[in-house]
Amino acid sequence: MSFEWYDEFVDLDHEPDKDDLVCIFRIEPDGISLEEAAGRVASESSVGTWTTLSTLPERIDSLKARVFEIQENTAKISYPLELFEEGNIPQLLSSIAGNVFGMKALKKLRLEDVIIPEKYARRFPGPAYGIEGVRKFMGIKKRPLTATVPKPKVGFNADEYAKIAEESLRGGIDLLKDDENLTSQSFIRFEKRLEKVMKVIERVEHETGEHKSYMVNITAETEEMKRRMEAVADYGNKYVMVDIITSGWSSLQTIRNMAGDLGLAIHAHRAMHGAFTKLPDHGISIKVITKLSRLAGVDNMHVGTGVGKMSGKTEEVTELAGICRDDMFGLKRVFPVSSGGLHPGLVPDIITLFGTDVIIQAGGGIHGHPSGSEAGARALRQAIDVALEGIPLEDGAKNYRELSLALKKWGTARPK
Repeated sequence: MSFEWYDEFVDLDHEPDKDDLVCIFRIEPDGISLEEAAGRVASESSVGTWTTLSTLPERIDSLKARVFEIQENTAKISYPLELFEEGNIPQLLSSIAGNVFGMKALKKLRLEDVIIPEKYARRFPGPAYGIEGVRKFMGIKKRPLTATVPKPKVGFNADEYAKIAEESLRGGIDLLKDDENLTSQSFIRFEKRLEKVMKVIERVEHETGEHKSYMVNITAETEEMKRRMEAVADYGNKYVMVDIITSGWSSLQTIRNMAGDLGLAIHAHRAMHGAFTKLPDHGISIKVITKLSRLAGVDNMHVGTGVGKMSGKTEEVTELAGICRDDMFGLKRVFPVSSGGLHPGLVPDIITLFGTDVIIQAGGGIHGHPSGSEAGARALRQAIDVALEGIPLEDGAKNYRELSLALKKWGTARPK
C-alpha cells in the first residue's frame, strides 16, 4: 500500500524562510525509513493526512511543513508561521507536539528544540519584570538573590509556617517560597498563610531594612488563581508562584495578563516536567519548556543546579540559564532559579556556573542547619559574601560561626 502523501513533506533542498518556525525532532521509526517517518511528523503536525486527497486548494501547498535536513536520527522541520495563531501557546503545542506523539509508525519521538522567529515571539508579552525589574523592587543590585522553602514542604499549620518564615527572612533570606504541592489544604488555608506571612515580612523588613517578598503558590483552577492573585496584590506583595506544567499553558497566559495589571511577578515552578523531559529519546526537552515559559512571561524559572539532587548536568543547566538570560528579541531576561539539594558548601559552584544573576534556593540546606533556620539563612548569605570575595569557604568560615557549622555538617557534598 502506498502512502506517497508523506513524501511530499520531505524536501532536503528546501531553505526555511526567516519567519518560519523550526522544530528539531529526534525520531526512532518503527519499520519504515527515517525519511518517511520524518515526513509523517511534518505531515501530521501541519496540513497532511494519511493519504493523498482528491480536492486540495493550491494555497495548501504553501502551508506544508517541510523536512529540510536529516542527520542520523534527527530531523529539522520548518513550519510556515501562518500555521500558528498569534500568541497561542496551547495551539502551537497541539500542532508540533500533538498527534505526532501518538503515531504508531514511530517507536519514539522527542521534540528537542524549537527555533522561534522574531515575528512569532513579538506576539507575546514576555516577563513583566525580569531580572532587572526584580532587582529594582527588591533593592538588590549585584549579588545573587536567596530563597527558601520551609521544610517539611507540607504539614505545617499557618502559625508554624510563619515562624519558620520569620526565622529564615530575619537570617537574610530575600524570598520565601511555597513548595509545589502547598496550596490551600485544610491544615493551612491559603488566606491564613498569606496573612501571617505578610505580617512577618512587615516586621522583618522594619527590623533589617531589607526588602522581602513571598512567592506564594496560587496554583488552582484558573478562576481561583485569579482570586488569589487579587488577594496577594491587596497585601502589597510583589510575587505569585505558579506550577506552570500542572496548571497548563492557557492558565499561565491568563495569569501573566492579570499579573501585569496587578503589578505582580511570576515565579514558575516546573513540577511534573520530568514526566516528559527526562528520557533522552522520547518526549519534549526542558529547553522547549523554558523557551515557551519566557515567551508566556514568567520572571523566574527553575533550571536545576548541576550539583544538587535533581537531574540535569552542568551543560544542560548552563544552556537553560542562557535561554533565560540571553537576548530573545528584546523580551526581558528571566531569573534562573537554582534549587534542589543546595546548601552553603555548594554556593561557590553555583556562582561559578551561573554568575550573580541567579536565585539560589535552599530548603533543607537552611532548615537542616544545626542551629536552626535563622542560622541556616545566615550561613547561606555568608557563603555568598565569601564566594564573591574570591575567598575559599573554609578560610572565610573562620570568621562566621554559622557558615562554619554548615560546612562541618555538609561540607561540599552533592546530594543524590
